[in-house]
Amino acid sequence: MIAYNPVIAGRFRGFLPVVVDVETGGFNTEQDALLEIAAVTLRINSDGLLERAETLHCHVLPFEGANLDPKALEFNGIDPDNPLRGALNEKEALQHCFVPIRNAIKGSGCKRAILVGHNATFDLAFVNAAAKRCNIKRNPFHPFSTFDTVSLAGLAYGQTVLAKATVAAGMEWDHREAHSAIYDAEGTAELFCRIVNRWKASIGFELPELNP
Repeated sequence: MIAYNPVIAGRFRGFLPVVVDVETGGFNTEQDALLEIAAVTLRINSDGLLERAETLHCHVLPFEGANLDPKALEFNGIDPDNPLRGALNEKEALQHCFVPIRNAIKGSGCKRAILVGHNATFDLAFVNAAAKRCNIKRNPFHPFSTFDTVSLAGLAYGQTVLAKATVAAGMEWDHREAHSAIYDAEGTAELFCRIVNRWKASIGFELPELNP
């Protein structure tokens, strides 16, 4: 089981940051298919630094009647009909991610997850729309608040494009792997951690003491 340090509950006002990336069949949350989702939970280690904890990932079957824009499929390289994807239906895919996220929230002493993403409103909108279609009542994410690494990377490194921001942060970026949900989510998670930790190192941020 992944260990979570409860002090993270005091770092983000009781919210647990969870980095999410989705790949879709277009830009319309109500009509276009959700095709892939990846989520990375975060924790604070014994040195007081934010780091990646658990990566969750699932390919998703298009919901009945979903639109699939050929341009979107060309961009993300997904073949929705490929049986090797091992895709789950939307409800199964969401629960595959939501259940461990709820466990992480509980284990960290947080009250809810907050979605971190690169253009985070896009990812949250697709997650919320899919959860609504599946009648999932216990969506672990805050319904509208997010942390967006576009703005944070622009502030910290002067770059807003994910590939350029990660390189500016001293990370490697493989364009051949980009636009897969798991690669982009893990890269965004590492970028977010570096920004938060850089702030702590340069400005300082005192984590609350644990209650005895």
